Amino acid sequence: MKAITYRGFGAAADVLELVDLPTPTPAAGEVLVRVCASGINPSDVKLRAGARPGAAMQFPVITPHSDGAGVIEAVGEGVDPARVGERVWIWNGQWQRAFGTAAEYVSLPSEQAVFLHNTTSFTEGACFGIPAMTAWYALYRDGPISDQTVLVTGGAGTVGRYACQMAALGGARVITTVSSEDKAAHSGAAEWINYRTQNVTEAVMDLTRGAGVDRIVEVDFAANQSTSLSLIRPGGTIASYASASQMRPELDFYGFMFKNIRLHMLIVYMLDAAERRLGEAQLGTWLEQGALKHAVVPAGTLADAVAAHQMVEAGQKLGTVVLEV
Repeated sequence: MKAITYRGFGAAADVLELVDLPTPTPAAGEVLVRVCASGINPSDVKLRAGARPGAAMQFPVITPHSDGAGVIEAVGEGVDPARVGERVWIWNGQWQRAFGTAAEYVSLPSEQAVFLHNTTSFTEGACFGIPAMTAWYALYRDGPISDQTVLVTGGAGTVGRYACQMAALGGARVITTVSSEDKAAHSGAAEWINYRTQNVTEAVMDLTRGAGVDRIVEVDFAANQSTSLSLIRPGGTIASYASASQMRPELDFYGFMFKNIRLHMLIVYMLDAAERRLGEAQLGTWLEQGALKHAVVPAGTLADAVAAHQMVEAGQKLGTVVLEV
């Protein structure tokens, strides 16, 4: 089979290679998926670049990408043979594993290949493992959000755009921050603030008549900490999935404590089984209903992996960069 690999950290053009590898055989409890689409997330390119603190190659050869979608072609012992032919989307393809979805085939535990409704394309399904599930987890880990006011920072991002939609579907009022009118339109949120030209605290307080917000889905905890603290209502939750501007920010502990705030620093790779099943079920319902809009950025085929990684690193795209396989 054809696959993208790297044998050491570095720039995409220096380390990514299109090679031939043996087609894997599913072990007990696994399924073999013929990959139709492979999603590329910022975490994938950072991992390939060696940008994580204390990063070291976990395996001699790595096939990247955690997200993908395709069709089950074979099953291992203990897996229902009826799953053969099933359309699926994939999560954690390359999380603590050597071989991810940037290949024609991937073999992985059966539960990591989730039924994909035929209302959804494979390229769309390749957006779910990290962006869509991160948005769901940030919003719903604590339960229903009906009648809450939710602030989504960075609503034009891959996670933020899903969060805006999912919050509205859950009956919440949604406010988002963006950097342009085009990005506001991309977010899909009815209420938005341009953080480059407006004071976010003042604007949110004006929109909420001084009440603030119940929950914040946060794209950069360090950059927005003081603003978030000023906007969050007592007893509220800040669910943050990144802090790129400062990876070890100084925490205003007593500021948060005296508001009785819940800080949830989340990573979608580590959801427990019960939480993940809830998220998968809710996502499946929304997909069956056609309730979600997806932002796919086509980036070619496996042979175009270098340019696709560079596109993600440039940070100018609106959506998830996806390779068709």
